[in-house]
Amino acid sequence: MAKGKEARIVIILECTNCVRKTENQKSTGISRYITQKNRHNTPSRLELKKFCSYCYKHTIHVEIKK
Repeated sequence: MAKGKEARIVIILECTNCVRKTENQKSTGISRYITQKNRHNTPSRLELKKFCSYCYKHTIHVEIKK
């Protein structure tokens, strides 16, 4: 089975609030989650509301490129 034809792929979700902090202020880290998505059903970038352990609140996490 070829790797390019698989429907489910592994993606990384990164906190949008922590990314903004690192550019302007000093941040303790960046919250990241690893999950899977179906490439055929969701071709666009995935956005989920997850808990950020550095911000101590629920923030939007977006898919980043590997």
